[in-house]
Amino acid sequence: MAMSDLTLVSMLKTRMHWQQTRQKLLAENVANANTPRFVPKDLKELSPAELARPTGGGLAMAQTSPLHLAAIASENSLDQRNAARFETRPSGNAVNLEDEMLKASDNQAGYQLATSLYQKSLAMLRTAAGAKG
Repeated sequence: MAMSDLTLVSMLKTRMHWQQTRQKLLAENVANANTPRFVPKDLKELSPAELARPTGGGLAMAQTSPLHLAAIASENSLDQRNAARFETRPSGNAVNLEDEMLKASDNQAGYQLATSLYQKSLAMLRTAAGAKG
């Protein structure tokens, strides 16, 4: 039985992949803080059903135009609830740096939690298998 076949390990890997993808989107939002008509993006929170899928479930890459090399996330996983922002500059840019930094900090804490749980679960499996160390 492979380690990736275990439900807990698979769920944690899926969560970490989601956190990495979200971090890329948040960094893109911050990088485009001065780009006219830029609308920030975020990912929808993973549902328990999406977490239970095999690693990478729900995070498949999508190509929205033949000119694009690859998309960061599929359109179904983007959260458009905050698309109409209250703080839109005259240039049409809707990035609020304070919000983006709070999201990035929250995302980092979530990733650290997932990696810590992943390490602990691997240590527990090693102990159960009788490995020393």
